Amino acid sequence: MANRNNMRLLFLIVCLVLGFGFSDSYAKAPAKSGKSSKPAAASSKAAPKTAAKSSAKSKTSAATKKTDAQISEQKNALKKLESDLAKKRQELALLETEEKGVLNTISVLDQNLNQTRTYISELSKSEGMLELAIVQLSADIDSLDRKIEVRKAAMKKRIRNLYVVGRNSEARVLYSLLTQEGNPDRQVYWVHHILNQDRQEIEMLQQLVQERDEKKQLESSHLSDLKLLRTKKAAEEKGLVSQMSGQEKMLLNLKHDQNMQRRALKEFEQNQKTMLALIKKLEERRKKEIEQAKKEEAARKAREKAEKSKKDKKKDSKAPSKTVEKPKVVVAESVKGPKCMPMKGEIISNYGLQEHPVLHIMTRNLGVEIRGKRGDAVRSAAAGTVVMVSEIDGRGPSVIIEHAGGTYSVYGHLKSIRVQEGKEVRNCEEIGEVGDVASLNGIKLYFQVSEGTQTVDPLQWLKTK
Repeated sequence: MANRNNMRLLFLIVCLVLGFGFSDSYAKAPAKSGKSSKPAAASSKAAPKTAAKSSAKSKTSAATKKTDAQISEQKNALKKLESDLAKKRQELALLETEEKGVLNTISVLDQNLNQTRTYISELSKSEGMLELAIVQLSADIDSLDRKIEVRKAAMKKRIRNLYVVGRNSEARVLYSLLTQEGNPDRQVYWVHHILNQDRQEIEMLQQLVQERDEKKQLESSHLSDLKLLRTKKAAEEKGLVSQMSGQEKMLLNLKHDQNMQRRALKEFEQNQKTMLALIKKLEERRKKEIEQAKKEEAARKAREKAEKSKKDKKKDSKAPSKTVEKPKVVVAESVKGPKCMPMKGEIISNYGLQEHPVLHIMTRNLGVEIRGKRGDAVRSAAAGTVVMVSEIDGRGPSVIIEHAGGTYSVYGHLKSIRVQEGKEVRNCEEIGEVGDVASLNGIKLYFQVSEGTQTVDPLQWLKTK
């Protein structure tokens, strides 16, 4: 009989530790019993520890997910930069074979250099993120290895103690539960209850091993990405030196080659004429709208007069007629009211006649140029209506705003535009982001002001109240 009970005990221990044999229905607590209160109390002490471990794991997992999301976002940003850079290099290669305009070639070359610098900067940012992630993963793996070793040692000790017979040993408790008279379901429940902590320890060990393996795989992936990224960065840095050398050579040729200078000056003057023609066209359209409004107003008044004359037949037909005053012609004048500097930055090119910073020849500037940084916001200098959003020769993506009295402000070299034609804008409202498209010397804003068709110094215009 004793041998049978011992066999039954051993079978139950093996089944419960390995997770076989008994339904989860035994996990429901039976009715309170005085004899079985101690095992339940012992198990309840382990609950807070398990909750604390679960909470710590949850925090670590959240931090890892956040880092992975940041790395993934940075990868997407790099892909977009790589795509833009490939297009710009394709455009540059085409220009070199087709002998396009001097200014256009310099502009594309300058954009390519700026994009390459930005790309290298983003590669460095990604490199730093991966290095930090690898350091953190390495620390996590070391921590998990220590935890795994501690748990393995504890389990070895646990197994040894389980087979050492003592006065209060769990083997005696289990043996007592299985040999005493009573409800078999209750006995199985308490055996399960006592051994449940052992099962939790085994499951926790398995989770730790799985987590460590996942982190090792992620670490290996990050190391591979880091190696590839460093290779790309080294190639781009080498290419940047070559591109800068090519730009310096072209600018040097431009400085000493009179034929190239004449071609560049001709392009520059043509761009100026295009700009003035656009303003003239907008002003003509504005005047036509004013004339049309006058005609409509005159027609309305004529209708009102005709209706009034029909109702007033009793009045003397010889009464002197009233002279109709002609509407006053609205003359272009400076906008009155608050004005706003379109972008903060150094003025690198002033209005009027001066030496061009790249061409090194005397040119007449229609506006001013303000040095910017990538991402800087461009704002409307005064309240008005957006009358044009277009790509303008020599100015790149641009916005033209019409203000009261036929004053126009122009904003060129924009990377992105956030307004549409016909939109009303407030003073100092953001209209876009500065860039380097069609610029010859980096990221800058071209800012021009015209009163009617006559350009004025934008900086002086901003000071008028």
